[in-house]
Amino acid sequence: MEKLEQLKTRLAEVMNLSYASAVLGWDQQVNMPPGGAAARAEQLATLSKLAHETFVADETGKLLDEAAIEVKDADYDSDEAALVRVVQHDYDLLTRVPTALVQEITRTTTLAHETWAKARAEDDYESFAPSLEKIYDLMRQKADALGYEDRMYDALLDQYEPGMKTADVQRLFDGLRKELVPLVAAIFERLDKVDESIMHLDYPEDRQAEFGLMVAKKLGYDMERGRLDKAVHPFTTSFSTNDVRITTRYYPDYLPASVFSTIHEAGHGLYEQGSAQVLEGSPLAGGTSLGVHESQSRMWENIVGRSRGFWRYFYPRLQALFSEQLGEVDFETFYRAINAVTHSLIRTESDEVTYNLHIMLRFEMENDLLEGKLAIKDAPDAWNAKMESYLGITPPDDTKGILQDVHWSSGLTGYFPTYSLGNFLAVQYWDKALQDVPSIPDDIERGEFGSLLSWLRDNIHVHGRKFWPAELTERVTGEPIQTKSFMRYLTDKFTDIYDL
Repeated sequence: MEKLEQLKTRLAEVMNLSYASAVLGWDQQVNMPPGGAAARAEQLATLSKLAHETFVADETGKLLDEAAIEVKDADYDSDEAALVRVVQHDYDLLTRVPTALVQEITRTTTLAHETWAKARAEDDYESFAPSLEKIYDLMRQKADALGYEDRMYDALLDQYEPGMKTADVQRLFDGLRKELVPLVAAIFERLDKVDESIMHLDYPEDRQAEFGLMVAKKLGYDMERGRLDKAVHPFTTSFSTNDVRITTRYYPDYLPASVFSTIHEAGHGLYEQGSAQVLEGSPLAGGTSLGVHESQSRMWENIVGRSRGFWRYFYPRLQALFSEQLGEVDFETFYRAINAVTHSLIRTESDEVTYNLHIMLRFEMENDLLEGKLAIKDAPDAWNAKMESYLGITPPDDTKGILQDVHWSSGLTGYFPTYSLGNFLAVQYWDKALQDVPSIPDDIERGEFGSLLSWLRDNIHVHGRKFWPAELTERVTGEPIQTKSFMRYLTDKFTDIYDL
């Protein structure tokens, strides 16, 4: 395995360059003063150039070919065979993308992030529009370089969900819509059954932070290998299996924002921390796809974090921190309030029932923007029209509308569908976990989360990227991704909450 070891050494250099970029990216969103944006853009552009050039070099391809010969008789499930398989996939794709394009995308999106953050704060879409125009031009160039047979979006979606096509997402969304829309309509007729006003009281940030940190630790997020910080838009990043960082945000008058953002990002962090240590520093470490990654965060955030069992354990502790706000609020009132369905403006703060409508909106807009069917200047009006159509509400401004998400400023076109894929997979994985470990709900009610985390570690986390997402789901659940389990979960839960 001499050539395989040489390949690992070369790949470790690429990973170190990528991790260094991630450190600078984390710092930009957590610590960096706005004035550092221009210099940071050049720093990140240089690192992305070096990482890309090192990875796509002929030497990497030669070592990959030689390593493939060495592992040709290795078991499919072995780390060695998986490494060659996954790296060959990445190499075939990235050798199609010019280094200059990679560098320009990094430079442009680094600057665009700061422009977006300022535009969002000032409700000034026009100031961000030129950056978005340039980003979508770069995304078209990238899609053309990567190649596609059907839709341009396929090339970008595949970066985040290998093997998934635009048509596959459309099929899942079409099937979901048939059942989801009637459920949403039925609930919207009974919104007065749940009062969520207690969520909008005065909740001091320091106590929100204390509670969020307590929850993240209790779920199993290892603070010896991670940290929790504040950011404009919550995110998770990792520089190693042993250095995985999460962020959240706080609103003084809306408690769920920090609570569920923290749980969500802790779910991502648990997945990253759960990769087998033998995969550390290699391209196999981390999640196999963004859809599977979102299944972990959405499972912890929603299926666990919004459950009665979870709050039977944590609600007394939350009441102790916020006795003035919640001391007289009974458990059932609180449980229903944190699961309230609303005409939600903000995706990250939307309820489980309407969340996927936010994703459908973005999926449709990304395709139209990418294919030139929608002009950047007309995007806010299109956004507002879709919000009215899907959710019966029009954003009062662009800050609560088209400027709310960080993703487009970061060049993450093709990313949004993975949130919905994660919702679907979360229920499929959860059902299998309960089948294998029936005690999980009772354990959660006692504040014991190890049984669920252990199942996730053994069946999903430990494998890192060794198996493709569709392959992993078949291995774990015995079936492909589907929406029927998710709809059953939603219908059962919200029929109870809204007395449908």
